[in-house]
Amino acid sequence: MNRKVGYSWRLREVMAQHRIFTATELVPLLRERGIDLSASQVHRMVSGTPERLSLQVLSALCDILSCTPADLVTTTAENAGVCKTATGDLPAPPANVAKLRPRAARILPDA
Repeated sequence: MNRKVGYSWRLREVMAQHRIFTATELVPLLRERGIDLSASQVHRMVSGTPERLSLQVLSALCDILSCTPADLVTTTAENAGVCKTATGDLPAPPANVAKLRPRAARILPDA
């Protein structure tokens, strides 16, 4: 059985708990910890869900917000259903495999 895993990024929620409401408030706090990101990069990190995040940025966020990575990222895992065909039927096996093999072509001279 396949498992479907996912995650949710909770940076905005944790920031709000610490009374940090905008990405621009986060920029100088990150710079104090040696993380030099532009305001637009921080805005994308706050407003969206990042696909990649360096461990240095994650640890700086945890230090700023006095939290753990588990507070910022919640993970989910569930069993994925078995893929079914549209009709629910299995494909029919070929009747006679020998008939499916190509035959040599006969080239006849022009008459």
